[in-house]
Amino acid sequence: MTDSQIVITPVTSKADRKAFVDLGQRFAAATPHSVRQLRSEMLELIDPDKNPFFEHARVRLMIAYRNGRPVGRISGHIDELALELPPKQGMGPGTGMFGYFDAEDEEVGQALLAAAEDWLRGQGMTRVIGPISLSVWEEPGLLTFGHDHAPTIMMGHHPAQYQDWIESYNYTAAKKLLTYDLDATKEFSPLIQRIVKSCERNPKIVMRGADKGRFADEVRTILTILNDAWSDNWGFIPFTDSEIAYAAKKLKPLIHPEIVRIVELDGRPVAFMITLPDANKVLKEIDGKMLPFGWWKLWRWSKNPAESDMRVPLMGVLKEFHNSRLASQLAFMMIDGIRHDAHAKFNTQRAEVGWILDDNQGMIAIADAIGGKINREYLIYEKSL
Repeated sequence: MTDSQIVITPVTSKADRKAFVDLGQRFAAATPHSVRQLRSEMLELIDPDKNPFFEHARVRLMIAYRNGRPVGRISGHIDELALELPPKQGMGPGTGMFGYFDAEDEEVGQALLAAAEDWLRGQGMTRVIGPISLSVWEEPGLLTFGHDHAPTIMMGHHPAQYQDWIESYNYTAAKKLLTYDLDATKEFSPLIQRIVKSCERNPKIVMRGADKGRFADEVRTILTILNDAWSDNWGFIPFTDSEIAYAAKKLKPLIHPEIVRIVELDGRPVAFMITLPDANKVLKEIDGKMLPFGWWKLWRWSKNPAESDMRVPLMGVLKEFHNSRLASQLAFMMIDGIRHDAHAKFNTQRAEVGWILDDNQGMIAIADAIGGKINREYLIYEKSL
């Protein structure tokens, strides 16, 4: 607490969690181009009994009140798996996090940051990074460029003033995340097409869609590749078995085999790319509410997301191939196949690729080669405690 009018209280009950989520919904409604997510989904994400993230994390959710009125919220959290990582990967011993940052003004924002920092210090942390809400696989980073258009699925959207409020409280940028806008109606350059055709002619390479009849196995295959492919990346925290099962359950309604690719080399899965239709389109229409008819619109859309934008949130090639030409060749092959099928089946006009770390030169080169343009930037900040 930094001001007699501002009181920071911890979230300790089911009713408190509802208040925490409803406050976030209120801020989203007041932010231009933001899209309110499903209240039920937001409640599940912060429920220790439902989200397996809590199996390896300590979490403190807090709400700020001014004269009895809720005016902001924040989380302080510690991922035990992140503490085990080498510091060069951005986490490591002594590193805690903050997330779910919303505030009516700078005074409230800095009171919330101070409260999160105090809790982290009390837990033995010596450094804080954020915002990360709650996991790096959910909504990492603060939007610092791209406020003039709505986010795609599973991407955060924040008022522009948050950047000044956080930076004025002695936070500095630790890492930048980029997303790229792609015109899905255009064929790639002749050079990229030749690379793709060369892969298609290689009898050792087989590219296929996802088999929803073996969905759990397919998810495990994809996340096994992901855990290997991303293992050296900044901020990488591997999925646990329970998180794999949880992700499979959550993503299944959004998975369409035509816009997912798994590549096998000599019969062994070595690469994947997941594309998700942008559920934010319909969430905006129903304003994040399942009742009275939101559930029906969402279900009907999920069966045939025609005219929807697409997002490529995840792709990976086994680490053993990272320094070979094959890695980029497989990436071009998967992107080209998905772009073609998304446009043909769903009449997709645009897609978004990312997020991509700003020092991932390989992926940035691929995004540039296929005509991608940076349309959103996010910053993850750090501060010594």
